[in-house]
Amino acid sequence: MSGRKVLVTGGSGFIGSALVKALVKSGASVRVLDDNSRGRPRRLADVEKDIEFIGGDVRNPDTVERAVQGMDEVHHLAFVNGTEFFYSQPDLVLDVGVRGITNVIDACRKHGVGNLILASSSEVYQTPPQVPTDESAPLVVPDVLNPRYSYGAGKLISEVMAINYGRKYFDRVLIFRPHNVYGPDMGFEHVIPQFAMRMKKLGQQQPGSHLQFSIQGTGDETRSFCFIDDLVAGVMVMRDKGEHLGIYHVGTTEEVTIAHVARCIADIADAEIDIIPGKLQPGGTMRRCPDISKLAKLGYKPRVMLSEGLEPTVDWYWRNADLAPKT
Repeated sequence: MSGRKVLVTGGSGFIGSALVKALVKSGASVRVLDDNSRGRPRRLADVEKDIEFIGGDVRNPDTVERAVQGMDEVHHLAFVNGTEFFYSQPDLVLDVGVRGITNVIDACRKHGVGNLILASSSEVYQTPPQVPTDESAPLVVPDVLNPRYSYGAGKLISEVMAINYGRKYFDRVLIFRPHNVYGPDMGFEHVIPQFAMRMKKLGQQQPGSHLQFSIQGTGDETRSFCFIDDLVAGVMVMRDKGEHLGIYHVGTTEEVTIAHVARCIADIADAEIDIIPGKLQPGGTMRRCPDISKLAKLGYKPRVMLSEGLEPTVDWYWRNADLAPKT
C-alpha cells in the first residue's frame, strides 16, 4: 500500500503520531489533521518535512472536508482520551467523538474516499462478561448518569456509524480496539505516567524510607498494557490484511495487577513501597485482557513485555517532568 495518500486525524496525538511515522516509513503520503489541543507537534518532529499538517478541529465540517479531499484513505483517531477527562469534561468527550465521526464520514462520502480505519477502544466493553475478551463481547453503556462512560459511548457510536455507513458507502472499513497502550510521551493523564511522576516526587520527599504509595482501588485490578510499538505493528498488519468491516483487538495477553505496575516502577526508581489502597472511581473495570487471536491469525505478535517497555517510558517522564501540566 505504498504511495497511498493517507489522512490521520488526531495525528499529533500519542497513538496518532506513532502511526503517522509508520505510514511514512511504509511509503504513504501522509496528511495530518489536529488542533493540537492535546496533540503535541514535538511528536512529529522526526517526520515534519515528510508530511502535510493541517491545524484544525475535527468538529468543524469545513476543516474536515478540506483535509479529506484528495485522500485515498482516512485513519480517524481524533478523540479526547485520558480517564480524568471522562469524569471532568464528558460533554467535550462526546462532542469531539460524535461530531468527529459524523464529519469524517460525510467528507469521505463527498470526496469518494472508500477506505476508513477507525480507532475504537477497550472501553466499549466496560466490564466484559469474559476475560480474556474477544471482539464478539457485547458493547455496553452501563449507566448513562456516570460521566465515565462518555468515552466508551462515543467510541461505541463511532463504531456503529462506521459499520453501517461502511456497508453502503465504503469499499473497506476497519476498526481496531487498542488495549491500554503506553509509551514515552503518552500524556500525563494515565496510570503509568501518574505513577512515575508520583514515585519520583515521593522519593525526593521520603529519601531512604519505604514510600507510602496511594492508589485507586485495591491494586488487584488488572490490565494488559501494550507498548506503542506493538500497537502500531498491529494496526499496520490489520491495514494490510484485515477484512472489510473487520474489528480487531490490538494489545497483549500479559495481564498484570495495578499493584504489580506500581512495584515495577518502584524497582526502576530503586525504591521500596507500601501500597495504600484507596477508593476506585465509579465505573472502574476490575479486569481487562484482550483475546488477540483474530489479529494473530493475520500475523500480529506483540514483542515488548511490560518489564521492557516500562523503563524507557518512566525514564522519559522523569527526564521531561517540566512538561507536566502545572497544578
